[in-house]
Formats: sequence, structure tokens, C-alpha cells
Amino acid sequence: MVDGVKGARSKAGAAVLTCALVAGGSVAVARGLQARADGTGGSGAEPTAQKAAGDTKPSAQQATGDSKPASGAAPTEKAATLETLYDGGLGTGWKDIGWAQRELPRGAPARMRLFNYGGWILYRPKLEGSFGALSLRLSAPESYGEFLEVRLDAQGTTSFPRIPITSELQVRKDGEWAEILIPMELLNPRGEAFDRVVLRASKDVGRDWVLFDKVSLVPLPPEVAAALAAGGGRTGKGTGRETKLTIDCTAPGHRISPLIYGIAMDGLREKKDQHQYRMGATTRRWGGNPTSRYNWKLGGAWNTANDWFFQNVDIGLGYQDFIDSNRKHGMMSAVTVPLLGWVAKDTTSVGFPVSKFGPQRGEDNGSGNGVTRDGTPLKPGAPSQTSTEASPEFVAEWVRTIRERDVARGGERNVRMYILDNEPMLWNSTHRDVFPEPLTYDGLLSRTIAYGTAVRKADPDALIAGPAEWGWTNYLWSAADFAPGKAPHSDRRAHGDVPLLPWYLRQLREHEKKTGVRILDVVDVHFYPQTNVGVGLEGNTDPETNARRIRSTRGLWDPTYKDESWIAEPVRLLPRLKEWIAQNYPGRSISIGEYNFGAFGHMSGGLAQAEALGRFAQENIYSAYFWQYPTNGSPVFWAFRAFRDFDGRGGHFQDYWVPAKAEEGTSVFASRDESGTKLVAVVLNFDPDQAAQAKVELKGCGTLEGARVLGYSGAPGGFLEQTAGSKTAGTLTQRLPPYSMTVLDLTVKKP
Repeated sequence: MVDGVKGARSKAGAAVLTCALVAGGSVAVARGLQARADGTGGSGAEPTAQKAAGDTKPSAQQATGDSKPASGAAPTEKAATLETLYDGGLGTGWKDIGWAQRELPRGAPARMRLFNYGGWILYRPKLEGSFGALSLRLSAPESYGEFLEVRLDAQGTTSFPRIPITSELQVRKDGEWAEILIPMELLNPRGEAFDRVVLRASKDVGRDWVLFDKVSLVPLPPEVAAALAAGGGRTGKGTGRETKLTIDCTAPGHRISPLIYGIAMDGLREKKDQHQYRMGATTRRWGGNPTSRYNWKLGGAWNTANDWFFQNVDIGLGYQDFIDSNRKHGMMSAVTVPLLGWVAKDTTSVGFPVSKFGPQRGEDNGSGNGVTRDGTPLKPGAPSQTSTEASPEFVAEWVRTIRERDVARGGERNVRMYILDNEPMLWNSTHRDVFPEPLTYDGLLSRTIAYGTAVRKADPDALIAGPAEWGWTNYLWSAADFAPGKAPHSDRRAHGDVPLLPWYLRQLREHEKKTGVRILDVVDVHFYPQTNVGVGLEGNTDPETNARRIRSTRGLWDPTYKDESWIAEPVRLLPRLKEWIAQNYPGRSISIGEYNFGAFGHMSGGLAQAEALGRFAQENIYSAYFWQYPTNGSPVFWAFRAFRDFDGRGGHFQDYWVPAKAEEGTSVFASRDESGTKLVAVVLNFDPDQAAQAKVELKGCGTLEGARVLGYSGAPGGFLEQTAGSKTAGTLTQRLPPYSMTVLDLTVKKP
């Protein structure tokens, strides 16, 4: 488990608790007002708690207490007022001084002929009030297309932006009527005084009537305020910067593993959060710090370790509940098995009871955090105080039990992968009450072989993954390399100065050569940016942090990206793992067992997540498990849906990867079905303020016959259909709003 970004050389224990977010809305805009009937729109789970004690924060598995607002919550509209300009007649005090030919019949919509760039001005002297948006209803001939622009005006030299009325500003369509909402952020970005509203044709149109009604200055709807607070919802100015994207069907592709869309179980909320089954996840991981001490024979018993006062607890569900729930929802299971050697003996014991160890810096109902009031770590007692021994045979019996239950059901496998514990090089911190000494190279290998052999014998066809290390330092060194009182990196030097992971792989390859027993199928590591971007809902959302959060995803794949943290060199994690595997134990697959980019409630978090999913597909890894799962209706939730169910009817990224390229500031990820006649691409615009005019070239894909476009930039309703741009036989030109995800659902005729 991570529950907090690990420090430079150790995990400082503390876990960031997942709390609920106010779901991002959009200005794209109040299109979010039409949240889908499937219930996925709007804010999700109720706020959970953050209960701090001493230097720790609770894990998502073990916290309760007072709720706190989620970051990114919508600001309260200050003294907002409602002012009717026209509703079946002019509003009180409003005057009509337009220059278009018009009729204002009593009790009916206003009728305008806007040929020759005609316009209508609604004017009220000494207008006062605080307004969030301009709302109106519009009916015009379909042949006019997008023809209207709106601006505010005032006497004197004050200048206001001209806002084109595009599909992004349409809240809903009701027959021939379109409801439009334009935030004041666009109309009046400087908050200037104004006394008139101008509606004007931006191009020459015909002489047919255009109807207007219910023109009002209104408070900003909460959904839109939430969208803006979440960093989304801006339409940008003009058509946007030009950018070129290429989808290359002539280049070699590959089949995408469906298991890259994984999440992790949250034991505390397992029976509460049903939205985790609506985001399209394909697999779930039983993992995290407490699973290192899970006693499968006692139902829901594990120890919360350093995340929460080293307490044995009953989480109210067992491993079989987890597997059954996955099976019910069509998801595969990955199960962490303990190598630590100790598991919870009951559901009541604690590692550092105050009654025995005295007052401590952090306490919870008689449990201490193992640190004295002056900050000195306490020497732990015997492991048997909380735990019972868990031998390789204890694990083997568990694996056999799981497999036998599958066989009894007809043999269909649900647990596809067993993971050899969780972040072992942090045991002397996270589980120091039973494992106080830092783990060595040899200690990791001997436990891997002993327990891995037991798993292999119990279920010969299972996939085994390890070592599930947390991050950079323990890809390269052991915990013993940083042990107090020892020379730095002495353990690594004693092993030929070979980094930990390559050494581990080489030894397991040699073991298989000697014994014929394959211990490891999948290289599993965790990835958390060390650039101070947060985990879960946490993380600053200032412009600099947002940009850094999105850039931090480059540590997964980009060999030119120098990590912007204490690491200060290219991480290039996936290429690096591929090289280590090729050199030391060919044939192993890759899994990212935990990852998270923070700021669930912000578009920067959603864009980082969508970027990661696209890169997992591009790099052809076997599986990935988000820690833990995003809050309902959040931008990160919709990042998953971009790939798994973008239209609420099962529309998804296809099964085969198609190479694609994008210019800086955007990303494009492309896929096709087996026949090659269906292409689905996910396109991202990382600019928070400026739209992009993307020319998408289809190279060797066939003739473009149909294009459906769905967009998301923070609306609670998620992805909504957009007007497709202009297309030729081999190109599509599409506007990408600022901070947006766009899905291109394309049909092509093969060459």
C-alpha cells in the first residue's frame, strides 16, 4: 500500500486517506447539467474522514472520524442575483435598442432576422448585481450552423470579449430549441461594470427568423462552479492553436492486455462504493501494507501496521468476499500473499500498547505508534504479541484452497496472479513491530524462493509476480543499504554492485536453470511520482503543480525526461524494466502494482491518469493497478471511462494498439478492432487555457467513413457527444477544448 508518497529513502509511514470529492463539472459548460441517467454524474461518495494521530495519517483501510471538504470543491457564489432580460417580453427596466429587423410579440419569444450581420441589444441603465452566467434559449435554422456571438457592453471605452456560441456552450437540446449558458468568466473576465448584452450574427445568414427567449443573467450553476474549481470547463479563445496528430496503421502494433485497467480494493469502503464497478476496471488487486499480515484462516483479520498504530483488526470481509465480488462484476483478481513470516493472530492485539510501552507520540484507544513523546522509536516486543507464524506451507494451503474452490465451480480461474507480498524493503518501517531489521538482498531472494516455490506447487498454472517494491531506491538498493551504523550501499557492493532488481532477476533465472522451478512470471513494481504532486484527493492544484503532475507521467516511458525530484535523473521505468528483463531473465512480463498521481478532483489528475493508461497500452505491459480507485464522477473516474465506457453503452478503446504521434502539449492514443474497420482514439489537450485545432491524419488506415466525437473537460455528466469536425478520406480536423479528453470513435473502409 502506499497511502502517501514514499520519501526519498523510506516510506514515512503515513497514509493519505481517500476522502470524497465534489465532482468536477464543466463549462463545456453546463453541459454537465444533463448528467446521465446511469447515475454516474455528480458528486460521488460522501466525504470520509481524515483522522491524524502523531506523525501518521490513516490508511483508506482503517480510518474514521470527522469529515473534511474535498479539495477542488466549488466556490460559493457570492451575492449572486437573477436578472431577467427577456422572457415572453422585456424584463423590468430593460430596453430594446437592436439594429436587426425584429418582432417582440407579447407573451412569446423574440423574433429576429439576422441577415447582413444583424444584431439585438438589450440595455438597462445603471444595471447592478453579481452574476455568474448569461442564459438564453435559441431556435435557428439548422443551415445557419454556428453563427451567433454574444458580448457585454457599456458606455465609454471598456471592451468585452466576443464569445462565439458553440456546441460547447449548449446545455441541452429540446426539439428546435437550444439552451445556452455562458459563464461570466468568458463574457467578463475582468469583472467590469456593464449595462447591455449584444447578440449578433458573426457571419452573413439568411432571412429566416431566429427566435430568442428566456434571456437572463443568472447565478453560476453549482455544476459549472465545480467544473471551474476543478480546473476544467474553459472553452478557450478562437479556434485554438493548430496541432498535428498522426495515427499510423502501417506501423507494427500489438494486442493490448485488458488487465492494464486495474484498481485496488479499499477494505473500509468495499461494501459502500458501487461506482468502482461502473468505471470499467477489468481486474482488482488484494494488496497494500495490511495484506502482508493477513490471516486467511481468520476471515477478515490483518494488522494495520505503521499506517494505523499496528492494530490487529477485523475489516468485516475476507479474501473470498473479495474474489466473489470480482467474479460477480466480471473482474479478475490478483491476490497478495504474505512473505513477511507473521500474520495477525486475532483481531484485538496491538503492537505497542500504551499499558506496556508507556505514553507515545501518537495514541489511539490504548494503541501507540511506537514512538516516545520525545521522538525516540521504541524497541518492539516479541512478534507473538500480535502475530502468529506464517510459513510457506501456510501460504500454499491458502493458494490450494482458492484453486480448489475455482475447480469446484467448473474450473474457471478468477485469481490469475499471486503477488509475493508488498514493498518488502519497507518492512522494517511499515511492520517494524514484527520485522525491525532491514531486509537484505539475500533475505529477499530466500523468501521469494521459499514462498514462491510453495505457490508454484499449490497452483502450477498461476502467474507469480514480485517483488512489489515501492519505488526508485528499492529498484536499485536494499533496505540494508541504508541501515544506520553501516556503510552506505554496503549490501549492494557485497553483491557485485549490481542494482537490486537486475540481481534479483538474475538469481531467479539461475534458480530455474538449476531446479526447473519457475518462481517469477511477472516483474511487479510500484510507481509514485516523487515530485510532490500528492496521492488520492491530496495534492496542490496551482498551475505549476498541475503541469508538473502531468509531466511526471513521463517518468514511466520517456527516456529524455529528467525526474523533477530528488531523483534528478531519467527514471524511464518501463524501458528500464524491459532492459533489465532482457538482460537478466527474458520472458518476464511487467505489472505496475500501484500508482497514483493525486488530485482526483482536478482535471490535471484526470489528464495524468488518462495519459498513464494510454502509455500502459503503448508499452505493452501485462497489468496495472491504480491505488485504490477514484471517487465517483471525478476527472480520474472519467479518465478510466475514456478507455472503458466513454458513451455509457460500452464504447471502449479497442483490443489492438495502433502507433500514433502528437505534437507537444497534446497526446493521442489509438486502437483498432480485429477487422481494422473500427478505430478508437483518446486525444488529450494538456493546455489549461488554450484550445487546440487538431488535424488528425489516418495513415494507411483506410477511408474515413464515419466519425463520432465525445468530449469531457470536467462536466459531472462525463463524456458528451460533440459536433464532429471537418473530414476528408484520410483526415479529421477536430477542436480540442482546454484541459480536455476527446474520444474519436471512427469507422473506416479498409484499403
